[in-house]
Amino acid sequence: MTSLFEEQKPIAPLAEQLRPQKLSMVIGQTHLLGAGKPLRLAFESGKPHSMILWGPPGTGKTTLARLMAVEFNAEFIALSAVLSGVKDIRQAIEQAQLALQQFDRHTILFVDEVHRFNKAQQDAFLPYVEQGLVTFVGATTENPSFEVNRALLSRAQVYTLTVLSENELEQLFLRATAVALPTINFADDARQLLIEFADGDGRRLLNLLEQVKNASDTANITAINIKFVRNTLVRGAHGFDKGGDAFYEQISALHKSIRGSAPDAALYWMCRMLDAGADPLYIGRRLVRTAIEDIGLADPRALRLTLDACETYERLGSPEGELALAQATLYLACAAKSNAAYQAYNQTRAYIKQDKSLPVPNHLRNAPTNLMKDLGLGHGYRYAHDYPEAYVADEQYFPDEMPAINFYQPTIRGLEKKIQEKLAHLRALDEQVKNQT
Repeated sequence: MTSLFEEQKPIAPLAEQLRPQKLSMVIGQTHLLGAGKPLRLAFESGKPHSMILWGPPGTGKTTLARLMAVEFNAEFIALSAVLSGVKDIRQAIEQAQLALQQFDRHTILFVDEVHRFNKAQQDAFLPYVEQGLVTFVGATTENPSFEVNRALLSRAQVYTLTVLSENELEQLFLRATAVALPTINFADDARQLLIEFADGDGRRLLNLLEQVKNASDTANITAINIKFVRNTLVRGAHGFDKGGDAFYEQISALHKSIRGSAPDAALYWMCRMLDAGADPLYIGRRLVRTAIEDIGLADPRALRLTLDACETYERLGSPEGELALAQATLYLACAAKSNAAYQAYNQTRAYIKQDKSLPVPNHLRNAPTNLMKDLGLGHGYRYAHDYPEAYVADEQYFPDEMPAINFYQPTIRGLEKKIQEKLAHLRALDEQVKNQT
């Protein structure tokens, strides 16, 4: 009988059991590991260098770091930025020093989720990387340009890993079933469904296989069909990380699809984000920005309709309120487009930033008191409504020392075509007055 006090070794998950033990066993990342490719050359050089491995979950970042230690005959120390602090970093450095002094072995220091370390924690690695005591390998799912300190980033080569293709996932599936599940037979459609559920994530595929194996053992069956897979597994959300790169990539795709007048693509990206758990009101706020930035005065109704959609969602919540956001998305994508107001705003802000502060002309100033009137404030102002078309031709509204600049250049699309025609008419009136004087 096993004693309660005897040490029990946990059974490693399938993903850990099948972790590649040499570089040739790695599936995927051929743009880095193929013959003559950067990371393959780095391994073949025999000289390790610090690096950041950037890519989605389940693409092999931890595996590559471990293989570095094997290939370079080095100590391997792993830290998780989620669980570790400065004390753990200090202990890791002490281990690296001990390995060098006692065994003359270099250390690969692997930091998973390195983007979760703050600036001070990331800075703690710098002197030891510079000394060559450790080769730093960081893994991150976030863009290192934003999440890793510039000083650390300048000392490490960034390698970008990509999701596994369906063919690569199928290779992994066949290896896993041959090695760990030899007695189970999968129908072709069951295999395809598992690969789809994995959504480019190798570790997820192996975890799904493990769940199916456990369920098949319980049911005492060895033939797995698509119905059994559907009953056993619940499809997880598509690859997405609120606040992470996938979030910004997908919201960018939504915005650009609307700007490009592609309603079906815009609706696709909106629903992808909702499916993955994005805050619907964040999507709503981005739609409002799109209505202002890319549609503007070509269709002023777009802004009001989008604000109404946000208010509708606030009242109804999910899923009913999401339909209002979908309607706004389609309207924005189909609406006439103009960024003239957005451009005019940016140009005006830029002009003001480089220009000196110019006083308001006297005739435009307010004069609520007799003293201010005596000083000439407001003198000469012409009330627009007293003139034909409520327009004072050739009036000066800019500061006296500033030339008149046409910041706003309406397009010929949607309502802005009418606006353009009106402004052209008013400028013609200005010219008539100038020619008379």
